[in-house]
Amino acid sequence: MYIPTKIFFTKGVGRHKDYLSSFELALRNAGVEICNLVNVSSIFPPGCKRISKEEGLKELSPGQITFAVMARNATNEPNRLISASIGVAIPADNTQHGYLSEHHPFGVTERNTGDYAEDLAAQMLATTLGVEFNSDVDWNEREQVFKMSGKIVKTFNITQSAEGDKNGLWTTVIAVAILLP
Repeated sequence: MYIPTKIFFTKGVGRHKDYLSSFELALRNAGVEICNLVNVSSIFPPGCKRISKEEGLKELSPGQITFAVMARNATNEPNRLISASIGVAIPADNTQHGYLSEHHPFGVTERNTGDYAEDLAAQMLATTLGVEFNSDVDWNEREQVFKMSGKIVKTFNITQSAEGDKNGLWTTVIAVAILLP
C-alpha cells in the first residue's frame, strides 16, 4: 500500500508555438519537468506533511514516477485570460483525509479562480465531516462556518493565471500538488 507522507505545491506558465511544448515549458517553470507525472484524484492523505517547493524539488529524480493532482489550462487566443488552481482543505483531525480540488476556467481572475477552487475543496471536506452549511452564501461566509466548526483547520489554494500570448503562441498554465512517499 502506498500512502504519501509529504506534499508540496507548485505552479507554472509556458508559451510556445506548439501546444505540447507550451505544456513542457509550464512544467519547467513549475520545476517538475523531470518527472513522469501520474494524475490522481483529489484526496489529501491523512497525516501528510506539507513541505516547501524547494524541499520537495530536492526529492525528485529524473524519470521518477510521481503522483500529482494537476489543474491545467491552455489557449492560443491572443489576450484570453486562463487560469488553473488547486484548492486545499485540511481537517483538524490529521488522522482523517482532506481534499484537493482542481479548477481551470477561462476569463476568470486569479483570485476568483483560487477562491472557487478553495471553496470546492472545503465543501467536499465539509460534507464528508458532516458540517452543515448554506451553499447559497458566498465563499467568505462559508469559510467562516467551516473554520468555526472546529473540524476544518486550514484551507488555501495555489493558482496560476496568464493572458494568451498576443502573437497567438500557445499559453499553458498549471497548478500542481506533488505527492511524495
